[in-house]
Amino acid sequence: MWDPKAFVDKSINDLKIKYGDINRVLAAVSGGVDSTTATLITYRALGDKVIPIFIDTGFMRFNEGFRVREMLRDLIPLEVVDMSETFYERIEGLSDAEVKRKAFREVFYKVVSEIANGFGCEYVVQGTIAPDWIETLGGIKTQHNVLSDEFLKRYGFKVIEPLRELYKDQVRAVAKYLGVPNSIIYRQPFPGPGLLVRTVGLFTREKLSIVRDATEIVEKFLQNYSISQYFPAVWEYEISDEGKVCEEVCINYKVFRIKATGVKGDSRVYEPVVLVDDLGGLSPYAVYKYFNNKASHIVWQVVDRGLGKYFISIRAVVTEDFMTADVFNLSRKVLEDLAEELIKINGVRAVGYDVTPKPPATIEYE
Repeated sequence: MWDPKAFVDKSINDLKIKYGDINRVLAAVSGGVDSTTATLITYRALGDKVIPIFIDTGFMRFNEGFRVREMLRDLIPLEVVDMSETFYERIEGLSDAEVKRKAFREVFYKVVSEIANGFGCEYVVQGTIAPDWIETLGGIKTQHNVLSDEFLKRYGFKVIEPLRELYKDQVRAVAKYLGVPNSIIYRQPFPGPGLLVRTVGLFTREKLSIVRDATEIVEKFLQNYSISQYFPAVWEYEISDEGKVCEEVCINYKVFRIKATGVKGDSRVYEPVVLVDDLGGLSPYAVYKYFNNKASHIVWQVVDRGLGKYFISIRAVVTEDFMTADVFNLSRKVLEDLAEELIKINGVRAVGYDVTPKPPATIEYE
């Protein structure tokens, strides 16, 4: 059986041996369990040589920096740095998922490099875990914290990745052993680029505002269910095609203009999102099989008021390691109640529930 204590003891000893002589280390903390645990292990090993910072990219949830600082105040001294305008200026107007992820990464590490140089730090701690580099090397999607040697050389720092070989369940076990509060350990997983990858398609500040409002509603509404990850994503309600699939039953569908990321085999696909309403008597959780070769994500429409520019898709999955995931079976009543709250957000036309497991979908849309 895997032992978190043995892992922590070995990691701290290895860090002391390898990095004990360096002057300062910058730790980029997001408030998620990965970056927090990586920072805490390094802090235990190197003490005040580690400078923990929280970079507010502008793609965070409400009051994210303040909340994270408060949750971690008894563990590490955390400084919040607001760089939101820098990110917006670079990313506004981009639409392709990979282009947006790579643009975010460029800005993020330029900012990290400038802060690290200001503190005289040659090394940066980050919470890279196994699924990050597996998905990046497999071409499924570029994780912002998986960096090439050329990339590191360009920005002039080296990385310390204490959790690189661990999976999410192992990271949580380590965090629990280290005394990290449950508010961090079981906090909703949050992607490195944050709400950017949940603002699907063309990035605008208006869509970002909507997805931030929706995130606050969804996280409060679903927090008492046993769901591994749950969140909303937002895109324009623009339809490129519609039709009917008939096999055992006939299902009417519409195809959104936007595309989202999926995974087939070990490869990334970037395919349309399909909206279904009339299910022909099928359970919505069985519908995705009818579209397996036609779309990356299948979304079951819960409510449509007919007016408004945007569509909100609710995503809720259960998973052990985040490499595969099943859709959480929420009742129609729960989804309708949640949708009625989301539809009140200005500009939202319709709300749906993503019924696609991973694979063939990825958990995030971009």
